[in-house]
Amino acid sequence: MLDCKPHSTRPFRHMHDLRLLKDNLDGIRVQLGARGADVAWEDLRKLIQERGSLTTKVEELRHQLKQGSEEVGRLRREKKSAEATTARMKALGDRIRDVEESLRAIEARVTDLALRIPNVPHSTVPDGKDPADNQEVRRWGSPPAFAFSPKAHWEIGEALGILDFERASNMVGARFVVMAGMGAKLERALINYMLDLHTAQHGYQEVLPPFLVNRAAMTATGQLPRFEEDLFRLRDEDYFLIPTAEVPVTNLHRGEILAENRLPIRYAAYTPCFRREAGSYGKDTRGLIRLHQFNKVELVAFAKPEDSYQELERLTRAAEAVLQGLGLHYRVVTLCTGDLGFAAAKTYDLEVWLPAQGTYREISSCSNFEAFQARRATIRYRPQGGKPDGKTDFVHTLNGSGLAVGRTLVAILENYQQADGSVLVPEVLRPYVGGVEKVTKEA
Repeated sequence: MLDCKPHSTRPFRHMHDLRLLKDNLDGIRVQLGARGADVAWEDLRKLIQERGSLTTKVEELRHQLKQGSEEVGRLRREKKSAEATTARMKALGDRIRDVEESLRAIEARVTDLALRIPNVPHSTVPDGKDPADNQEVRRWGSPPAFAFSPKAHWEIGEALGILDFERASNMVGARFVVMAGMGAKLERALINYMLDLHTAQHGYQEVLPPFLVNRAAMTATGQLPRFEEDLFRLRDEDYFLIPTAEVPVTNLHRGEILAENRLPIRYAAYTPCFRREAGSYGKDTRGLIRLHQFNKVELVAFAKPEDSYQELERLTRAAEAVLQGLGLHYRVVTLCTGDLGFAAAKTYDLEVWLPAQGTYREISSCSNFEAFQARRATIRYRPQGGKPDGKTDFVHTLNGSGLAVGRTLVAILENYQQADGSVLVPEVLRPYVGGVEKVTKEA
């Protein structure tokens, strides 16, 4: 049973506030440990110190300029020559502009380095180095029993004529697929089933966002600047194909101040997703697991800080409901610090059972980013009645796959395969495919 109560936060949580960076750099570095190993901490420290010195210098020079301007005014009122003082003030103004230009350059470098610092893990995230240290939370269902040796999904799909990797490779390259006949219908059925479930039963509002976003949107959610090599970028515009609907949907409220009574806000979105998979050479080279283009239904939520961990449990259960409806055996794991995504404070992975591999494979990651993305995107809310100082608070953002459609199709093909090579269609999907109960080889 998972704890649904709000958790207390560690200090230094919102590390991209530059004032907190200045005051707590060593504390943040200790908290991140190996998670921040590739951050240029000493460069950042020096730049923050330079920024402070230049800020002080600019303030001193502006004070001198103000005094000089007052002296010029006094001299003119007294009908005295102000030429020398005016010349000094002009030189001082030039000096201020030079220092301000240096300050802007340093602030840009500080911002760039700060944007590369990952989020601080929540106190309940287990310590660990890699996926082997993730902790299982619960399981649902049981693996299917076969009287034959189960085949891999690509074997099943190619034999049935519903998955065509060769033709896709001819028209684009590796890691693409053409889905035909019942393959295409099942993909579409899964998208509609997931959206219907999340909107009708789980309270999410459906949105259909753009599949291209600008650099600011990618930076807001944490994909940039650190992971640009994993993204597909347009040649003639500084636009990117989205790696997940998380990016455009989270950016729906970028720069906004939300009323407290609107929270939580929950969205569900279907989009195609595009990833270069630059760091996955040699991994999952066959089948649907790691494509450059794939479909996904994403769940995104905006919540008050005190409610966000309860919202994480709710979102995770919504994603689980898809697997339960399809009758697919899965488990839930909490990611350890070494496996946690860059922007996440805490993540649950849903891992579905794949019989051909005899193992669990990730089909959804459900994460609470706390204020990490909201700070980058300037998404705030105004508490009802207002705060004494009139200030607003950053919302907490959450998202999770509800689910990755292609990987769900993988699980269906492998878990529902029959000895004769056909595949049963899960009952909940049959209304979406015209009542078809079994996928058989197409002419």
